[in-house]
Amino acid sequence: MYTQERTTMTNLVVGGPVAVNSHDNAIVAALVENRPVMLVHAFNGGYLRPVELQEASHDKGVKLATALDPATKEAKGHLWYITPAGFFGQRPLYVIESAAGQVTPKPAAGGQADAGRGDDGTPKPQRRRITVHQEAPKSTADTVQVGLPDKVGEKWRGKNGAPEDTQLWVVTVTPWGGITFVPITHPDAILGFKDHAVTADSEVRVTYNWGGDFTGTVINTFYPRLPNEWDVPYHHVFT
Repeated sequence: MYTQERTTMTNLVVGGPVAVNSHDNAIVAALVENRPVMLVHAFNGGYLRPVELQEASHDKGVKLATALDPATKEAKGHLWYITPAGFFGQRPLYVIESAAGQVTPKPAAGGQADAGRGDDGTPKPQRRRITVHQEAPKSTADTVQVGLPDKVGEKWRGKNGAPEDTQLWVVTVTPWGGITFVPITHPDAILGFKDHAVTADSEVRVTYNWGGDFTGTVINTFYPRLPNEWDVPYHHVFT
């Protein structure tokens, strides 16, 4: 068990056989309402952030930070969108998009509607996505990058050339109320860390899912936190 203030909500099944026992507003908001959330690691309370926050960066990775500095907060580098992106069989797929460095497209000429517009008629922002290297997790290269879909390098595109193939994730809810990300291109892997070290500034990698200690040494589970909770000390007490 872990300590956390909870608000009662209806149960929700997402991404697999485990129901979100979900009284957890943050998980529901991340997967259904598409709100930006912090992805806080269950083991040490660190959060995921892009290495580079600027919108022009498309070839840098992701790291685990343990202190939220003003520059990161100002650039929204601590926030992520878990955006619905279709289905794999009957399992919903998502893309993990950074709120940092997003670009708002200019309106179409002549006021014509286009596919990139939201329900309110304004253009949807272009967000940089987490993309997995084709050869992950066996490659020693940086296996994760954050960039716009049309800006990723060749090795970060799917085998058929479509960048989306390497940007789609199965979000699996864990029995203890967290979420784990599985890339559809590498179903035996999960979003983890280089050398399985869950420390400050650890580089995010796609790593083989060997099992092990659920507190995060190999299986890395993240708890989404809502943005208005960014300054709340968040530590888990496992029993």
